[in-house]
Amino acid sequence: MHDCNSCILALVFAQLGGWLRGSRFGLFSLALVVGVGAGLGAVAFRYLVNGVTWLATGHAEFGQDGRIPSDHLPWLGLASYIVIPALGGLVYGPLVYRFAREARGHGVPEVMVAVAEQGGRIRPRVAVVKALASALTIGTGGSVGREGPIVQIGSAMASSLGQWVRVPESRMRVLVACGASGAIAATFNAPITGVFFAVEIILRELAGEALFAVMLSAMVADAIAVPLLGAQPFLVGFPRTTVMHHPANYILVVVLAVIAALIGQLYSRVLYGLEDVCDKLWGKRPEWARPIVGGLLVGLLLLAIPQLYGVGYPVMFKAVAGDYALWFLVLLMFGKILATSLTLGVGGSGGVFGPSLFIGLMGGTAFGVVVDHLFGPAAGDPALYAAVGMAGVFTSSTRAPLSGLASVVEMTGDFALTLPVMLTVAVSTAISRAISYGTIYTTKLLRRGQDIERTAPWRAFTDLTAVGAMRRLRTPLPVPTEKVAEGRTPTQFDGDVVAVRDPQVVFESESIVDVLRHLERHRRDGIPVLSEDGLQITGWVTNRSILQTIRRRLALSEAEAEKSPDTEETVGRSPMPGYQVLEVGVTADSQLAGHELRTIDWPAGAVAATVIRDDRHRHADDAIVLRPGDRVGLLVRS
Repeated sequence: MHDCNSCILALVFAQLGGWLRGSRFGLFSLALVVGVGAGLGAVAFRYLVNGVTWLATGHAEFGQDGRIPSDHLPWLGLASYIVIPALGGLVYGPLVYRFAREARGHGVPEVMVAVAEQGGRIRPRVAVVKALASALTIGTGGSVGREGPIVQIGSAMASSLGQWVRVPESRMRVLVACGASGAIAATFNAPITGVFFAVEIILRELAGEALFAVMLSAMVADAIAVPLLGAQPFLVGFPRTTVMHHPANYILVVVLAVIAALIGQLYSRVLYGLEDVCDKLWGKRPEWARPIVGGLLVGLLLLAIPQLYGVGYPVMFKAVAGDYALWFLVLLMFGKILATSLTLGVGGSGGVFGPSLFIGLMGGTAFGVVVDHLFGPAAGDPALYAAVGMAGVFTSSTRAPLSGLASVVEMTGDFALTLPVMLTVAVSTAISRAISYGTIYTTKLLRRGQDIERTAPWRAFTDLTAVGAMRRLRTPLPVPTEKVAEGRTPTQFDGDVVAVRDPQVVFESESIVDVLRHLERHRRDGIPVLSEDGLQITGWVTNRSILQTIRRRLALSEAEAEKSPDTEETVGRSPMPGYQVLEVGVTADSQLAGHELRTIDWPAGAVAATVIRDDRHRHADDAIVLRPGDRVGLLVRS
């Protein structure tokens, strides 16, 4: 009875898995689950950052009140500004180095390359390590943002779900984008920004089904976060009474947009330039110790300008309220560029989105103060130019105009800013494209030799799937639902068994580029294809059958067929239980030689999948006459 119940349960899960992998509503259901996880993850991460900040300083947010000592380390006095970042580095440095080195830095480039070149696969541990490392970095004074970490956390959670369900890689990419969308939406109470960020920066393509899934995740994540974090706009201290007093003010907006675009380019250049300097100075010393020594340097900068501690949103509110003089606004702008670059250069973990808003707001507010002195009230509220500055710096550095527009409008809650911000992101994008090829995100990848701006080769083949390239078995083979004993190998064959291996599998709906990636990753010449519910082996696919499909449907030659790149960090699949792949050699004295494949009586449960002749795979057609030197690839029940 217990075994019967187990079989029924396995059958139900198999049917559910097939529905999730193959149907449109299955994708939407997964997107909904991802949205819930991203929303809860964003809330938990914010509380984690505030908790670490409180442990270090006695305050949930620190720095806005100037040079005051930590309430929890009063005996250190102002030296706490130097000691706290070093202590943080002492914890997160070894943590990142030991468990997930991709958690270092600002995180978004790692998600981008996972989607573009790794089929959306991210190691599950990245979510945990990134959350802890970034909370420690920000909470102990690192001058970085929360958006990069939460994007990587949400994307890693989504990728882990996709790997568990075993979705095709085309859907895995969409799920990772859903994780990023939900994370941004919940963090900033900005669902439209989350959608645009996922489509423009992470997914980098627009399709109706994918767009709906991304929107669903953003909506659900924001709905989860609002009751826990509040429904007010994220930049709650930003005035919402900004107006354009005269159409001539658009001239000032254009001028500031140009300045902000140049500042955004400076921000990106300093970020990577200082990283190079840190790499050169540190040399070959232990990487895990780098954040400790670097934390002392960050601490010295915080001692000089304590307003640079952490993300700095309360400082932004004070700036736009007019609490800082013009010279101090400029100092904060350039200081943030230096502090963020130094934090990441010494090995810290955090985002660059939040600092770009800080830099832009300071620069925009300073510009607003200047034009107010020059033109009086006719120039408009300095808060208008603060919003323009934020949009300009962010868009120039990321080259994501829709995200820039949506983020400023949603996060300030002032939709009267739509037209000036729209003009700003257009100007800023044009200047960014004219000055540099890479963005603040893609430059990190370009420096590794990875150019995801090019047209990815898999995009041309997304409509071709394994079911169209496989050789269909005459009778589908059942996949056992019960646990299979290990080590059982059939031995009664009229020939020598020259190879035995566990078969990797793909599903019928997976694109042929995903199949090629599996063939290359697992060093296989052919692999079985499963039905969408995972209950039957329906066919066998090889490199040769895929090339034939490409030539037949897209008129491409073998030389033009190109596999997508892969890395050793990607997560593979477990072998399929219940079967093994055997290669049986045909010798001159074998009873197999000279017989057609259809006449051979293989042992029960064995099916000929391929014939290897002269190191070339052929379909196991019934009429093939076996010769000495041939090898027959068999799928065999173990």
